[in-house]
Amino acid sequence: MIKAGIIGGAGYTAGELIRLLINHPVVNIDFVYSTSNAGNTIGKVHQDLIGEDLEFSNKINPKVDVLFLCLGHGNSKAFLTGNKFSTETKIIDLSNDFRLENDKTFNGKTFVYGLPELNKSDIKQADYIANPGCFATAIQLALLPLANAKLLLEDVHVNAVTGATGAGTSLSATTHFTWRDNNFSYYKPFTHQHLGEINQSVKLLQDNFNAQINFMPNRGDFSRGIFATLYTKFDGSFQDAKQLFSDFYKDAKFTLISDENIHLKQVVNTNNCILHLHKHEDKLLVTSIIDNLLKGASGQAVQNMNLMFGFEETTGLKLKASYF
Repeated sequence: MIKAGIIGGAGYTAGELIRLLINHPVVNIDFVYSTSNAGNTIGKVHQDLIGEDLEFSNKINPKVDVLFLCLGHGNSKAFLTGNKFSTETKIIDLSNDFRLENDKTFNGKTFVYGLPELNKSDIKQADYIANPGCFATAIQLALLPLANAKLLLEDVHVNAVTGATGAGTSLSATTHFTWRDNNFSYYKPFTHQHLGEINQSVKLLQDNFNAQINFMPNRGDFSRGIFATLYTKFDGSFQDAKQLFSDFYKDAKFTLISDENIHLKQVVNTNNCILHLHKHEDKLLVTSIIDNLLKGASGQAVQNMNLMFGFEETTGLKLKASYF
């Protein structure tokens, strides 16, 4: 058994991480750190975990085997500056603090970008992981086979919608039920922060990519999930595209290609990404769906942990979708 610590235990991603680790066969949760909730039972904050014999703590064990940072963006660096851990402690950060090349080295620690479908061999050898963003995960998995084949030759147009949990637990004008219900809107057009890591991964596989990824993020009136559609010019046939994606993901445990049109209920509550391809004249349309809290955050973090410790990649992640 390995001992896990969680920093920032009150948010959505932490709640899902706790749920996964409680049911993981080779993990014991050593502590869940939250200064504002210290002494409260986990079920008092995460009501879906009522009855679990676990409390929030304001104390940290610096010798845990793995540490998960579930902090707001920009706070992980500050936390690691003020708190020291054993050199044997592996760290998985769920913020955007270490995802980009210019940010990956911090206080002597070098973070590996934790997208298993791209960096599995490096993740297996890593001590520190920068877990990808949710939109970034869905979009990259739709683009990487094309980049790997050096076939992204023109602009890519992306339209993606995320559920309300993507905004976190803090309330704002656009997260109240009365605003979100029966509503739809875009935000951060062409400037979303996940574009940095998306472009970085694409150029890692296709260094001559000089076109634009035009990304339009949207807010949906549902709780969880990301539904992304991407299209770009593709001169090959539909069968060429299908073979390209099948070959690229032949060893991927959680990325699947569907022959049928896909919908969010197929992935909610799972660590899966499902892709669907459609060819129209000289354009290839790729649809990508994930659960933003699992494959887009906590599930992928556990997937990375499994790889880092040499466990079977799917351990603790064989989850059925909340289909009905």
